[in-house]
Amino acid sequence: MAGLIWDKGNATVDERIMRFLAGEDVLLDQALFTYDIRASIAHVRGLSRIAVLTAEESATICHELTQLEQLFHSGAFVLDARFEDGHSAIEAHLVEQLGEVGKKVHTGRSRNDQVLVAQRLYLLDALDAIVELCVQAARIALERADLGRDIPMPGYTHLQRAVPSSVGLWFAAFAEAFIDDAHFASMTRSCLDSNPLGTAAGYGVNLALDREGVTAELGFARMQLNPIYTQNSRGKFELQALMALNQCLLDVRRLAWDLSLFTTGEFDFVTLPDQYTTGSSIMPNKRNPDVIELLRAATAPTHGAINELMSLLSLPSGYHRDLQATKGPVLRALTAGLDALALIPQLLAHLEFRPARLRAAITPDMYATDRAIELASEGVPFREAYRRTAAELDTLADRTPEASLNARTSPGATADLRLDLLEARLDQIRVGL
Repeated sequence: MAGLIWDKGNATVDERIMRFLAGEDVLLDQALFTYDIRASIAHVRGLSRIAVLTAEESATICHELTQLEQLFHSGAFVLDARFEDGHSAIEAHLVEQLGEVGKKVHTGRSRNDQVLVAQRLYLLDALDAIVELCVQAARIALERADLGRDIPMPGYTHLQRAVPSSVGLWFAAFAEAFIDDAHFASMTRSCLDSNPLGTAAGYGVNLALDREGVTAELGFARMQLNPIYTQNSRGKFELQALMALNQCLLDVRRLAWDLSLFTTGEFDFVTLPDQYTTGSSIMPNKRNPDVIELLRAATAPTHGAINELMSLLSLPSGYHRDLQATKGPVLRALTAGLDALALIPQLLAHLEFRPARLRAAITPDMYATDRAIELASEGVPFREAYRRTAAELDTLADRTPEASLNARTSPGATADLRLDLLEARLDQIRVGL
């Protein structure tokens, strides 16, 4: 392992202990490395503005940091076991290339606020991606809802056939869900949009750091002001991002469950796109909905990460090394969740419903609720109408799914989907991106 940035010249290094201390940080930091470099550049420029670094020193360090980012992207610079973490790799590279000037990069900051700002920038980009994917899914679901508004399908409660529904109503349900998810992720992003850099190890530093300038350069909406709270917020803000992702994945799981049922031979309502199915290794007749089944499982890493963080965050104020263990669960969950969410827009776009099968699954008894409400609208007390209809189910055979859908005029129901209102909400989210 390269020289430890905390070594005062007399450190005793036990390799087993160092491996335990470093954990998987250097591997995880591959996802954060470019954010760390970006924040380092802003920090260096801020030091120049308060004359801690000369303009020449600042330009030299920033140029080398830009070079390092290019080397990292090309694969010429690799984060590996030579380094304790991404932070030490940056400093080691600068010292190797620039000598004494490179050693000045860490003035006025700690690894504590360094990791916080890299993670915060990563989380903001992840939340942007969540919002955009939810917007895409909602947009496609709205288009499919409009196209399917007159296609009847059974509506279920308790997994039992209940009332006539429509393909349009089903798609509109997921459109509204993903609009809500996008809105929640956007609000979460706003909450997280504050710059922790410049709070050091949790108590500030005796320099008049240009925190406002660094905040603006990094694109944050505001500073995270109190240094102690900045440290206390580590893990807490990550939890908020995971909760936003979890909201989306709950809807993904419900969508996947519906499709798991609808694509069975027993239902046979829906055909999946070929690329979302796989073959059996032994049964030549099979096409398996493996992608859909894995989408059902997509909530598991997020749930696991939330539980890990909740168990870790029972700590007093200030930084504690326990917080290092929050990084892995967060990065793994966000990566897996975004990979799952990215599959949803095109899945929704290419589902093929089978109208004849859907219509045939609507049986006369499913019109009972319509009939009971008709009687109630004629002045029959609803409970009496309910009982009368239950005793006369055999009289409903002449009804049609189309008439049932057209009669359902309550706002949001099959005859009045109000897709324009959902479209307006979606457009508002787009403006905020």
